[in-house]
Amino acid sequence: MAAAVTLFDVVAVRAGRPAAAWRRHLTAELATRPVNDIWMLTGAAVTAVAGVWLIVLALTPGLRRWLPLRSPAPRLRAFLDRDGAAGLLRDAAMRVPGVSKARITVRRHHVSARADVRFRDPRHVKEDLTAALDDERQRLALASPPRIVVALRRRN
Repeated sequence: MAAAVTLFDVVAVRAGRPAAAWRRHLTAELATRPVNDIWMLTGAAVTAVAGVWLIVLALTPGLRRWLPLRSPAPRLRAFLDRDGAAGLLRDAAMRVPGVSKARITVRRHHVSARADVRFRDPRHVKEDLTAALDDERQRLALASPPRIVVALRRRN
């Protein structure tokens, strides 16, 4: 919120309007206070700690590789690795007749399936592949099931 107000004021100044009173007061205070003032040192320390904390948050790995699973108990948490989910879905895709090669990518909100079709009509393969992937997706018991996007390529 503070960033939005500051940005609005900066844009207004760039457009030719005078700066807001709070901003004029703040710049006057910062210009007249000595550097060794306790409020200046406190503000610098808080800003430095916030900056270090943001750097630590940026460098630590998150849980983006993990997909949360549905849990029967509210305190029980379980996760599935994206690569593991992709492997299970790939195995299900390879069991569909007519699919000779499958590549599965699992994202947070969608599953991309690319498959090569050899000897069947691609429309039938797409229907069977979508159904097989949907069944396997239901078996995975993900907390928020991603949608399935299927793309086929005809190979001779």
